[in-house]
Amino acid sequence: MAARTPHAATAPEDAGRTPGLRERKKQQTRDALVQAAHELFLGQGFARTTVDEIASAVDVSQRTFFRYFANKDEVALAVMAEAEDYFIECLRHRPAEETPLQALRASIVKAWRDLGKAQATGPGSITSALELMRLIEDAPTLLAAHLRRVTEQERIVVRVLAEREGLDPREDLRPTVLAAVFGSVLRAAHLSWTADREPDGPEGMIALIERHFDQLGPALAGHWRTPAI
Repeated sequence: MAARTPHAATAPEDAGRTPGLRERKKQQTRDALVQAAHELFLGQGFARTTVDEIASAVDVSQRTFFRYFANKDEVALAVMAEAEDYFIECLRHRPAEETPLQALRASIVKAWRDLGKAQATGPGSITSALELMRLIEDAPTLLAAHLRRVTEQERIVVRVLAEREGLDPREDLRPTVLAAVFGSVLRAAHLSWTADREPDGPEGMIALIERHFDQLGPALAGHWRTPAI
């Protein structure tokens, strides 16, 4: 069964069902808020942007904004949250013959690539979400929200890996250790992305993630006096 490209308003059990008019309008409002927020954050900075400005840009009230998002952090990370959720779904559908690390690596690449193809450019796209990632380190509340998401995702990865391999993570530490290592590699790739101005877009992020994973084996088990490839 193939994993689906995510959308914020589409639950797995609703796949294949045509949304009604009310649902479509709600999704349009949510998408418009995300797009407006991304434009404002990238144009004038995260800290300087207010919820009122985001709501006004879409011609809705603050009350309407808070029906969709708890705060600025949540709307800023909305597209990244969808990407993280889609990655988990991809992981659940990887072939059983893959090793856990192979499944994780293939899933993160598929998630970024599929999302890039679905909506590559423009406000609210995965590319603009990547640009927002550059703001995270300078926005304490946004960084805290992002790290909370990362921690929760790590717990989910542990559960998915354990289910996939038929293990009890309370007795077998391998899912926990691998999830922690995997998350650390992604975090390192993210920091490299923000610091070194790597190529824009999902393919640039994919290449960066792949380079980091290529060094995982040598970093853990290799002799460091040998130059890295």
